[in-house]
Amino acid sequence: MRRLLYTFLLVPSCLFSQQFQKVDFKTLNATLALDASHKKISGQVTYIFEVLSAIDTIRIDARNMAFSNLKVNNAVTEFKNSGKELQLYKGFKKGKNTLTFEYEAIPKQTLYFIGEKEHLQIWTQGQGKYTSHWLPSFDDVNEKVVFGLSISYDKDFEVLSNGKLKSVSDKGNEKQWEYQMEKPMSSYLVMLAIGKFAKQTETAASGTPLEMYLSKEDTSKFEYTYRYNKAIFDFLEKEIGVRYPWGIYRQVPVRDFLYGGMENTTATIFSEDYVVDEIGYNDRNYINVNAHELAHQWFGDLITATSGKHHWLQEGFATYYALLAERELFGEDHFNWQLYEIAERLQQASKNDTIPLLNEKASSLTFYQKGAWALHVLRENIGAKNFNKAVKKYLEKYAFKNVNTADFLEEINAVSNYDTRRFQQVWLEQSGFEVAEALGILKKNKFIEQYLNVLSMAEKPLAEKQQVFVEIIVSDVYYPVKEEILFQLQSVDFSEKEPIIRQAMQSNNIKVRQAVAKTLNQFPESFRPDFETFLDDKSYVTKEIALNVLWSQFPDDRAKYLDKSRNWIGMNDKNLRILWLTMALATKDFEPEHKPAYYDELLDYTSPDYESSIRQNAITNLLYINGNDTNVLKALVNPLTHHKWQFSKFARDKIRELAKKERYRLYYLELLSSLQDNEKAILEKLLNP
Repeated sequence: MRRLLYTFLLVPSCLFSQQFQKVDFKTLNATLALDASHKKISGQVTYIFEVLSAIDTIRIDARNMAFSNLKVNNAVTEFKNSGKELQLYKGFKKGKNTLTFEYEAIPKQTLYFIGEKEHLQIWTQGQGKYTSHWLPSFDDVNEKVVFGLSISYDKDFEVLSNGKLKSVSDKGNEKQWEYQMEKPMSSYLVMLAIGKFAKQTETAASGTPLEMYLSKEDTSKFEYTYRYNKAIFDFLEKEIGVRYPWGIYRQVPVRDFLYGGMENTTATIFSEDYVVDEIGYNDRNYINVNAHELAHQWFGDLITATSGKHHWLQEGFATYYALLAERELFGEDHFNWQLYEIAERLQQASKNDTIPLLNEKASSLTFYQKGAWALHVLRENIGAKNFNKAVKKYLEKYAFKNVNTADFLEEINAVSNYDTRRFQQVWLEQSGFEVAEALGILKKNKFIEQYLNVLSMAEKPLAEKQQVFVEIIVSDVYYPVKEEILFQLQSVDFSEKEPIIRQAMQSNNIKVRQAVAKTLNQFPESFRPDFETFLDDKSYVTKEIALNVLWSQFPDDRAKYLDKSRNWIGMNDKNLRILWLTMALATKDFEPEHKPAYYDELLDYTSPDYESSIRQNAITNLLYINGNDTNVLKALVNPLTHHKWQFSKFARDKIRELAKKERYRLYYLELLSSLQDNEKAILEKLLNP
């Protein structure tokens, strides 16, 4: 289930190194029950393992768990529970062994209970958080096990886990879902997702069932959330050259997920931020995340890096193959633009980021995006045919095992004479970004050449470039070139640039029109009717920009614009509704009889009943309206303990900023006595650093 010989381990402990050379865990079968009211999980577990050579103590990662009825080979056996590990030191023998036990835990992380009653969701995030918080398992990715989970829960909910659904049986008010994997995987890829989900299905060209889930209230968003889903699957299976290895593939979005998505084997969890309608699709869609997480089913799940040092073998590959999928869908210009933007970010980051790709402490930008660029350089230099041949052999050779960088480069060497030693030194072991080599590759694309040519005109007066700009604006060149033109015109007097602006307004491209809206903060009354057309664009972002500009520039007509946008909601963070409420409260004499209700609605959005992006948006806008509003100041406290670190950080940073002023510090000091212990402890630290 794992390679006995390897160089790098995520867990540096000598004890663990010895264990995984001497013990091979084969299967885990667990029957689980969840208690949402107490945020507790309990279960009965059976492990089959093989002792390969003499060992004193066998360790299973298990954090803050209680164990009972533990048996080794059907005999009650003594054990130790360190609070971090379940330690076995008796009862096992060389060869095959069976371990059974019962356990329960109230996990502090990794297993999350979100919402209540009809809106309850329960989901897991193993990578970086450790599955051993909710299931006795292995933090070391080198131990691969065949998992089978049987989960009991309320019959009105859907329960998802890894592998094929073998059966669903009634148990009174509950049902029991039995899931079974057929091949081994690392423990961080084990998942649960429970909620009121609706399902749609497709079948891949290869016959693999594709299951797509959404919350029941979002069923109208299936088409745009999962757009190109089957096409992405079919493309990756063909491009990678190795059939999807797991038999079934599911995807489910959950509220307040920690990241964009997570590639749990057979079952990706992703953020509800990517659940979109027809308009929201144009602003933020799931396509790249969809392709990225699916690519991980091969790069990360089928083969897994031996340690963090080689993490790019997972994230770099997933990022690159997602870009290849986008190229298949949207063309070469789109593909090269994505690579160009990545190159710009990497060049900028390299000024301060001195940690190379082949280092466990590398940044996410390095692992993901520099890793993708490294693969693109390889592919360009050895050719797509050789690259694909090497990748196919690499996957087949190490299937269901662990890999390091040398394993991959060995397959590159087998198909080409490319200097992989230099490649490793330049792209994997150096911290800088090879701008010249990247540009040399990018300039093979005509669109990139056009973009760089326009970029070089930035300092020229409009008179010297106006004719070129007009020709480009009316051409069919890819939209970033037109965006750059509009950005260069931002500070130019409207009368001088008006012909170009009016041509750009005729575009059917949402991004080009959005660039006009972004760059036109001042314009004459005669242009107002044209600018007002942005309010009807199929983009929530463009609508937000336009409403802000018109509300600010034409104060006498604020009521008119508020009437038009009264029923707007926007994206999942309610960007347009929250903006509207803010403007309604800030507009003098606008519906004074309704202002208390508007305030109450906006304040309600700060409560735990809502997803964190809505809460953060509402808090920010209420503080803009009145920075001394004690209702809002208090609303900043609850997020301090939120499981989503981005939201918690927002609240902590805001309170730190406010507490620099004595009146705010005194307010929060007085509030301490009324808080729950966990909130109180964090707030005290913020006020007394």
